[in-house]
Amino acid sequence: MELTLTPDMMLVLGLVGFTVVMLILEWVRADIVALLVVVVIGITGLMPIDQLFNGFASNAVLSLIGVMVMGAGLDRTGVLNRAASFILRLSGGVESRVSLALNSTVGSLSSIIQSQALAALFLPVASRISARTGVPLKRLLLPMACCILAGTSMTLISKSPLILLNDLIASADRNLPPGAQTIEPFSLFSITPIGIPLLLVGILYFALFTRRLMPEDEAEKPKVTPGRTESYFADTYGIEGEVIELTVTADSPLVGMSIGEAETLDKVPLILAIKNGNETRLSPPSDQMIWVGTVLGVLGRRADVGAFAQEMQCRVGTRMQALSDMFNPTRAGISEVVIPPLSKFIKQEVGELRLRKRYGISVLAVNRGDQVTRGEDVRKMSLRAGDSLVVHSFWRDLALAAEGRDLVPVTDIPSEEQRPGKVGHALVFFALAMALGLFTNLKLSVAMLTGAVGMLLAGVLNMDEAYGAINWKTIFVMACLIPLGVSMDSTGTAAWMAQEILAYLGGLPQWVIQAFVAILALIFSQIISHVGTAVMMVPMAINIALASGGNPSVYALIVALSVSNTFLIPGASPTLLIVAGPGGYKPRDFVRVGLPLTLVMLVVTLVMVNVVFGR
Repeated sequence: MELTLTPDMMLVLGLVGFTVVMLILEWVRADIVALLVVVVIGITGLMPIDQLFNGFASNAVLSLIGVMVMGAGLDRTGVLNRAASFILRLSGGVESRVSLALNSTVGSLSSIIQSQALAALFLPVASRISARTGVPLKRLLLPMACCILAGTSMTLISKSPLILLNDLIASADRNLPPGAQTIEPFSLFSITPIGIPLLLVGILYFALFTRRLMPEDEAEKPKVTPGRTESYFADTYGIEGEVIELTVTADSPLVGMSIGEAETLDKVPLILAIKNGNETRLSPPSDQMIWVGTVLGVLGRRADVGAFAQEMQCRVGTRMQALSDMFNPTRAGISEVVIPPLSKFIKQEVGELRLRKRYGISVLAVNRGDQVTRGEDVRKMSLRAGDSLVVHSFWRDLALAAEGRDLVPVTDIPSEEQRPGKVGHALVFFALAMALGLFTNLKLSVAMLTGAVGMLLAGVLNMDEAYGAINWKTIFVMACLIPLGVSMDSTGTAAWMAQEILAYLGGLPQWVIQAFVAILALIFSQIISHVGTAVMMVPMAINIALASGGNPSVYALIVALSVSNTFLIPGASPTLLIVAGPGGYKPRDFVRVGLPLTLVMLVVTLVMVNVVFGR
């Protein structure tokens, strides 16, 4: 029976179009767009009100919360630091073995830890490995990120579209035509036979072609480690010189000025610390006042600092005395951080964030692509995802600021494992969650939350840390877009779209139709979120399979895997965006590396899905 376009279908298509446009243009935050969509669905009656917010209690959302908490527990106990040491021991410092060990390790871990979190956690690990072995960081970060993405296809718990897959299948089952066989959900490790070849292809690809894709003459920015701070930041950001003490005299024009006012003066060096009487402070806020006898710790060339001191009638110290403890490299120093895609700092000016007052962090420079901004212009910059910031702070303050996940340290700063004594508890409860998901009939959400609750009871994390580990923006986007996928099924929109597509593709072999669906999913995932693409395309793919005589499970899985394995545009993948700034990559680097890999992954996906589930 041929379907005709109904008013409800047109409304759903309008909502889909609105969602796509808003996610592309980013005029409104993605979570607000998702909330608006779910409210419109409720007002228009596209689905019953009592089912409208079921997404917040869905198996996918609760599973994702459990996975996020367990990932934070593994990090808190130092599991990833031990992984770095293991990589160094295994590789022996040889570049080919370093890259192979790193890519294999992160690829394996990405099957059980969220990809974006894993990339952020392994940034300083890769930096440490680069510093100790001399392997260029550029030849480590992008391969590492791509292998993380490839490894997410080994289980259903490390990539949002795969976590969401069973919920979308369950929704499709409720709206199947009479007599149609229900679609079986996937188990935790049912896609592992597909994911392992995908990861092996990624590892082999970089083992063979890394040097050709990123040759020596395009080597990355120098390594970012405390031991090489001076040369790195001088070469990359033009931040050079030494820390010098200036004592403000009674005749100095600086007397009565605030730090913010002093920083607007011509040729002023970077002001990193201040001492007023017995009170010392690193990264003084802009409203901190300067008085007679104030000691300023400034960074710059000695000649330039001397000229500034003479003009401002300040005494130049011959060595660090009053502020020596503040600049002890074991306590403080210059480091680099990157702004992750879901940071609350995005679209805010550096000056408005008041990082010195809130966290004790001074922003010295911002790197965006090939452009480096320093001096007073830094305060006026509106931050974007992927920006690299040079900061000066106490290591402790930077670590505390990083816990909010609004910035990710790239520099291998001195730090200690916070709860190494709990590593056994973390591993036991993580293994328990995996076992419950694999060997019992419990829902995946129950299995993952069991592991998370176990870590909380064992003291691996406290409840506040667990709340901080959950990316609530991701949770809200997923929970609110689930009703959109349900509406596509219940109103017949997905079936109508499948009918229209098959009007052009009908009669072609199944592999051609599957390839079309996979490429369409791949294209959409470049311009909107992976979750949004999966929500819109899985119902349509299932209906295409039903109408063309294909296997609905195969089509649904092809969409979920295709949106998870894309390596072309950093903006389309938070994992790639996290490494873009620290690695100093240009758009052509992602195209040169990602285009062949994406095509290879597409072919392997289509072949392996049919081999494993095509019966």
